[in-house]
Amino acid sequence: MNPTKIIITGAKGRMGQTLVACAERRPELQVVGQIDLGDDLLPLIKEVDVVIDFSFHDATAQFATVCAEHRKALVIGTTGHSDAEKSQICGLKSHIPMVWASNYSTGVNTLFWLTRKAAEILGPNFDLEVVEMHHRMKKDAPSGTALRIAEEVAAALGRKPSDLRLSREGQIGERPRPEIGVQTLRGGDVVGEHTIFFLGEGERVELTHRATSREQFARGALRAARWVVSRSPGLYDMQDVLGLK
Repeated sequence: MNPTKIIITGAKGRMGQTLVACAERRPELQVVGQIDLGDDLLPLIKEVDVVIDFSFHDATAQFATVCAEHRKALVIGTTGHSDAEKSQICGLKSHIPMVWASNYSTGVNTLFWLTRKAAEILGPNFDLEVVEMHHRMKKDAPSGTALRIAEEVAAALGRKPSDLRLSREGQIGERPRPEIGVQTLRGGDVVGEHTIFFLGEGERVELTHRATSREQFARGALRAARWVVSRSPGLYDMQDVLGLK
């Protein structure tokens, strides 16, 4: 079987470098291009099967447009997109297959699944808090993964997007029952840590994922790249790749 040919955008960043290193150890993959800020994707796009984007949120739409024009699959690992950027990218899902995930770790995606199940079992009488911690260099807050966890429990319990509480300060009054808190910690070289708290009367349940290296994210993104090239146009996530839906 011929190797899957990939371009990695954001190749000089931490995740980009990890992706390149992991891909070079896998004979079923071939990195034919490493793109960074200011580089042009067009000269290489015809030679590849899929683009893996770990650049910046404001560059993703441009890369997605080039992929759509040349009918190339896309894996998106950037976070922090504005509503307008999300809309522009999603508008291309009828042209190419795309995997768009806030986190490509198999463990984190298992946490998403467990979070839904815990919410369904424990029900609406537990207060919900999500706490995430990342290194000091991370630019967006809260993390896309933390928001995804909050969205999973919100969907399981019929809560609204307006129930998410991203900060607290001052005389805010008693905590409303439907509220889902999402809190952010930043410092040091923490790769990533996420905990969902289910806080009840006399008991609490905590589900936590801790990442100790970036390799698991890279391995998941590369797995998604292999998976997506054979799919029909559409918007997928890591839950689809892992068969958890």
